[in-house]
Amino acid sequence: MKYADEFRDKTIAQRLAQTIGTEANPQRAYRFMEFCGGHTHAISRYGLEDMLPANVRLIHGPGCPVCVLPSSRIDMAIRLVARPQVTLCVYGDLMRVPGTQGQSLLRARALGADIRMVYSTLDAIRIAEHTPDQEVVFFAIGFETTAPATAVMIRLAKKKRLKNFSVFCNHVLTPPAMQNILDSPDRHDVGRAEIDGFIGPAHVSTIIGTEPYGRLAEEFGKPVVIAGFEPLDMMQAILMLVRQVNDGRSEVQNQYSRAVKREGNHRAIEEMSNVFELRDQFEWRGLGLIPYSGLKLKRAYARYDAEVRFDMHELRVADNPACECGAILRGVKKPVDCKLFGTVCTPETPIGSCMVSSEGACAAHWTYGRFRDHQLRRA
Repeated sequence: MKYADEFRDKTIAQRLAQTIGTEANPQRAYRFMEFCGGHTHAISRYGLEDMLPANVRLIHGPGCPVCVLPSSRIDMAIRLVARPQVTLCVYGDLMRVPGTQGQSLLRARALGADIRMVYSTLDAIRIAEHTPDQEVVFFAIGFETTAPATAVMIRLAKKKRLKNFSVFCNHVLTPPAMQNILDSPDRHDVGRAEIDGFIGPAHVSTIIGTEPYGRLAEEFGKPVVIAGFEPLDMMQAILMLVRQVNDGRSEVQNQYSRAVKREGNHRAIEEMSNVFELRDQFEWRGLGLIPYSGLKLKRAYARYDAEVRFDMHELRVADNPACECGAILRGVKKPVDCKLFGTVCTPETPIGSCMVSSEGACAAHWTYGRFRDHQLRRA
């Protein structure tokens, strides 16, 4: 494929790996967390860990928005759609995310709830237009990448004067979560991975630019290198991080300059700021409550806020104690450390959210990494 193959050149990848091996100090360990589900998938798909020296370790972070959604928000959605004349519009990967007591949106639909999978925000608008007797609620989820599209949808609903449309907003922000991993007050109680630097998210950074990561570098002394999704992108970003650590630098660097600009996407940021404001706090699976890490609709758009419209009450529920998804999202455990992985927990029967989305660490390891583990055991 033109323009993609050049970023998957095996010879160049091997040269980068050799350079990393030469420049990485054998007397120290390098621990870099990728904060993007696409990066997690690429690492497993292309076997990038096998190309790195043993003292350069990649740690999977909470970079999958489906994975970090707490069970309580699924339970709230199930309660909402149990009401008469409520239609819930969701993206497909949300359908199998487990709530509590074995519940999921897929199971709720099987029991009769009106839950419809959509491929875009406009699909939800059309459903609301075509079913005026139904209360149509869009389950909005994602990082800064998808929030602008939700904002545009809400303004469109207002322009069309839709009276039967609202949004259950679950958009979250990446920089506060990255800071939480480094500076959580209960860091030692719940366990946090020791991190020397971050591979910054790609899609998110096309929206917000590079500036929001400055605090990680300045206050916490952790370098950030924003990387693309291809193997050479990742290998170059790792080399840039190794060099920063060796030099004692903590800077924000942009490897993905062909798509990410320092200032980000002004139009997308404007759309978000017009419609959304920060929540005081939002719960992340595995990380707990993180201040100012979630978005909610501004008062001017309250009529389109499902939590206001239906008086939805915030829930606090415990995750399955046998599932290690929370620890995997914090980077302190790997998928194979979970006793449920590959036994009762598979993509067909997920127990934790990390096994649901293709960008989840468990799903990526199931698709690619488990065969690598098998070969290592045989060796």
